[in-house]
Amino acid sequence: MKRPRNILLVDDEEDFLATMARRLGRREFEVRTATRCTDAVPIVASGWPQVVVLDVMLPDTDGIACLGRIKQAAPRLPVIMLTGHASMQASLQGMEQGASDYCLKPIEIDELVEKLIIAFNEAGASA
Repeated sequence: MKRPRNILLVDDEEDFLATMARRLGRREFEVRTATRCTDAVPIVASGWPQVVVLDVMLPDTDGIACLGRIKQAAPRLPVIMLTGHASMQASLQGMEQGASDYCLKPIEIDELVEKLIIAFNEAGASA
């Protein structure tokens, strides 16, 4: 039996979340979504996700502050930052704060899947 591959997508763009969740689900990932950091942190604290994909622009806080809260709840959890070109500096700052990788938006599904597999492997999860 295959181990689940649990991903938490955190982004304020609901269309993006729905599309990515559906496309990742077809690739046998279990996906939950959150549009706010305050919704994401309890899911992280529950121990459910094995990888988080986190946008740097959220309505309730910036992605770097949210990354800090995620890392406080789960220090070893891989977090992939999502950014537009205008906030590239934030992703680099995220890497300094413990993010495992970053992606530029818009991202192709194959590129995201590749980064997710790397994150699962680094975390010791079966991908």
